[in-house]
Amino acid sequence: MQKIYTSLGLMSGTSGDGVDASIIKSNGIDQFEVIKDKFFEYDSHIYKNFHSLKDKIFYLNDLKKLSKDLIDLERKITLFNAKIIKEMNNSQKTIVGFHGQTIYHNSGEKISKQLGDGRLLHQLTQKRIIFNFRKNDLRNGGEGAPLASLFHQLISKQKKIKLPVCFLNIGGISNITIIKKPIGSLELFSLDIGPGNCLIDSWVRKNSNLRFDLDGKLALAGKINEIILEQAQDLYSNRTNKQKISFDTNDFDISFARGLSLEDGATTLTRFTADIINESLFSLFFNKDFTYRDIIVCGGGRKNKILLNAIKDNLPTNANLSLIDDYGINGDFVESQAFAFLAIRSIKNLPISFPNTTGCKKPCTGGELIGN
Repeated sequence: MQKIYTSLGLMSGTSGDGVDASIIKSNGIDQFEVIKDKFFEYDSHIYKNFHSLKDKIFYLNDLKKLSKDLIDLERKITLFNAKIIKEMNNSQKTIVGFHGQTIYHNSGEKISKQLGDGRLLHQLTQKRIIFNFRKNDLRNGGEGAPLASLFHQLISKQKKIKLPVCFLNIGGISNITIIKKPIGSLELFSLDIGPGNCLIDSWVRKNSNLRFDLDGKLALAGKINEIILEQAQDLYSNRTNKQKISFDTNDFDISFARGLSLEDGATTLTRFTADIINESLFSLFFNKDFTYRDIIVCGGGRKNKILLNAIKDNLPTNANLSLIDDYGINGDFVESQAFAFLAIRSIKNLPISFPNTTGCKKPCTGGELIGN
């Protein structure tokens, strides 16, 4: 009988608004049980500091230039996560999968920098901390992302979801996992497919006092600028990074929307994002000889009704798009649950990434353990 672990996953997404925390019980292989989920919003200082620094980092050298500010922010983020651990769980047996806050990701340079000090977090909490999940994958030729594929496969087993199925995660970046066969088979495929919420969020932050377009209300009030949309689509079609499996939010920009009103910019960027997602779904999923085309949406973008409707409107008639919430899974916490699961696999020295999920040369273990 496989040992059951209790694991706390701490995930800070590319939106940079806070930390999703999830406690699960799992053997790290073929079953899991969710114990508790909770979101912890960053205070205004961390939020503003993160986005201010993130907007200045486009190259590796920028990390060096801003190292003093980044060290200070990393400490604040680590202390923030320590408070979460103490609130969520006091059991010494609980392990912690600590993702940290991504500030820079460049798969070409084999660098993925997350703000979060695993050693300090261990000192503050005396928990076993697993962090640096992406490092080993990058060392072995992978792109360090996406990493939730195995957990998507586990969800499909536990919820008895008919295969093949496509999980569409719309976070700051959009990524997909295509699962053809159940757990035990490595016939799963994943990659980042482009922007998710990042362009819309960036537009809203820079043109208002809001953090994001709640439920797509701004996009609902605006109109698509067809000329700018067409120009953006042409630029995206001719981009130089088409072969990338993983993206950073700063791989994309919103300069093409300059001059639009807040609402028209939100509407145009929402449609642009939906078009990119649809294009990827068609090329990667719908051109296969599948008799059943089921797409399950998770991540914060699933709450943007305008974005979701724009995706739905351009799907084939035999495609079924549903929310992961329809299967009894809270779509806000799939990533934090996934890193709780990956922490268990790390403890057991089991692989967390594969050639078809990150482009690594061979199945790779991941994560560094601090504490006994």
